[in-house]
Amino acid sequence: MYDTFIKTHFAGAHHLRDYPGDCEKPHGHNWKVEVTVRATQLDSCGMGIDFKVLKKTVKEVVDQLDHNDLNTLPAFQEKNPSSEHIAEFIFSKVEALLSSDYYSLYSVTVLETDNQGLTYYGK
Repeated sequence: MYDTFIKTHFAGAHHLRDYPGDCEKPHGHNWKVEVTVRATQLDSCGMGIDFKVLKKTVKEVVDQLDHNDLNTLPAFQEKNPSSEHIAEFIFSKVEALLSSDYYSLYSVTVLETDNQGLTYYGK
């Protein structure tokens, strides 16, 4: 197995509806994102997935979040834009854009700060 990952980031505002604390108030983060693709074999160039392909695909998805009030986006109208839901959103959008017999999306990690975050592995 080969795990290929890229790291990126985005800035955005949000608030957590019905949260019993300060996070219920509008605030922002500079989220860090790590996306990992797992390859079971290599292509004819000796790669699981080209970094260039992965970066372009992830950028297309993360740009939908960058510099937005996440609560106003359609994906977060019915559920809070928590780190968990943000990771799930990124995972589902990236997964839909990637297709190969060699690799598949493995995980998305979202960090609100350098010291806290979570990893989503899909359903």
